Amino acid sequence: MAEINLHHLRLFRAVATDGTLTGAARRLNLSQSAVSTQIRALEAALGHALFERRGRGLAITEAGRIALDHAEAVFRAAEDLTATLKETGRARRALRVGALATLSRNFQIGFLRPLVGRADVEVVLRSGLQEELLRGLDSLALDLVLTNMPPAQDAASPWLVQRLAEQPVSLIGAPGRIGAGRTLRDLLETEPLILPARGAAIRAGFDALAERLGVSPAIAAEADDMAMLRLLAREDAGLAVIPPIVVRDELESGALREAARLDGITESFLAVTRERRFPNPLLAELFRA
Repeated sequence: MAEINLHHLRLFRAVATDGTLTGAARRLNLSQSAVSTQIRALEAALGHALFERRGRGLAITEAGRIALDHAEAVFRAAEDLTATLKETGRARRALRVGALATLSRNFQIGFLRPLVGRADVEVVLRSGLQEELLRGLDSLALDLVLTNMPPAQDAASPWLVQRLAEQPVSLIGAPGRIGAGRTLRDLLETEPLILPARGAAIRAGFDALAERLGVSPAIAAEADDMAMLRLLAREDAGLAVIPPIVVRDELESGALREAARLDGITESFLAVTRERRFPNPLLAELFRA
């Protein structure tokens, strides 16, 4: 195999960052042909194409994304070496995780706990809307997306979906508001409610339940963020329709209490990955755990 050196990797990283040969060459004060030649030499050494042309720019390939991860590790190690002779630094593997902005933080931490705090792992977390997270997954900027909404799939879809957990949903509020011996119908008819926003799977399930029971609940607040539902419940704005895992700490401390389990309503937690020739090995460790 041809020799790989830091010069190859530096030029490769510049092209990957800029997205064009012209821009990278200008930034490095080199000719475009010189940069192109070095990139081709690196690709020949690795035996894989690192970029593919898209329009006027270059998109990094899956092999290129892996090469970039290793290149970043090499540069971090080089920086550590120059900073101190005692600690040369260890290459840290990165796992890039996208999570739906409305997803329970408690669930996210519980799922990622096997990797959090490990000296050889860097967990990079991004939150956002499902569409933008899937775009990041498709472009290989993310290794994994955590969500409670299954992505649309057809025969051409690259998504691999794993169901991680199925959580119950309950009516939860301050102990003084719940009282003792009250039925679900009584609570729904007399207490203000804090509900997930319309469009959420939990909200659809709750609306169907209310219709079956023949009740018209008074809505105190709606939110599309589980963290906000949790805060509203803690402020005693009403009884929240929420998975108990979201308010686990408050239930354990007694600040909140579970008034009733809403049978037939659940929240699914999903892990979405992309079909890849070189999957991040950290994913296998997470799924085994």
